[in-house]
Amino acid sequence: MISIDRFLSDEQDPKAVEKVIGKLNDLLTSGEEILYLAVQKKPAVNLLPDSIAISNKRIFYCEPGNLGLTMNFKDISWKNIKEVSFKEEFFGSKFICVPQHGENIVTEFIPKIQARKLHQAANEQLEAFKELTRQQKLEENRASASAINVPPVTNIYDLPVEEAIVISPQEIEEQEDETTLKLRKLKTLYDKQLITQEEYESKKATILDSL
Repeated sequence: MISIDRFLSDEQDPKAVEKVIGKLNDLLTSGEEILYLAVQKKPAVNLLPDSIAISNKRIFYCEPGNLGLTMNFKDISWKNIKEVSFKEEFFGSKFICVPQHGENIVTEFIPKIQARKLHQAANEQLEAFKELTRQQKLEENRASASAINVPPVTNIYDLPVEEAIVISPQEIEEQEDETTLKLRKLKTLYDKQLITQEEYESKKATILDSL
């Protein structure tokens, strides 16, 4: 159960705080906590004041209904908020929430000291959310860049058959020496009848004599 004592530091209406905190306790999600609570103070009759609560995940707008028998809650998460501000007037201040889409949410008659602290708490959470979003985008960009720069791994078993290199047995054999190569060429010329047998024998003898 949330303790209400820390939400009474700026002359908030204790009854309103107790009622709102009691209801908010059931609405908070895992890891969510209320950071500040401001209570409306109307200049004349202030029997059913509205309240605004700041959590680390969203802003709650709390409005009493049915003559105080029920409580209506509206909330807006930080990702849907563009900015927050407040405007001091003769009777308290206006707290203004500017959403990413839609009309501004304006709450009047917030005591000035509460409006300033409400604005401070909301601004801190909004900036923290923006910084977190910026860091996440940087990480995503880095991950995308890494994925582009890393060449795809090719499985050798996926290569088409025609890309395989076939090495003939002749290429594996040791290189023939110059004399053997000359004799082989000379024999080829003779086999093709490009030279006579006498020329073949003569040149063969010359090659062998050179050894």
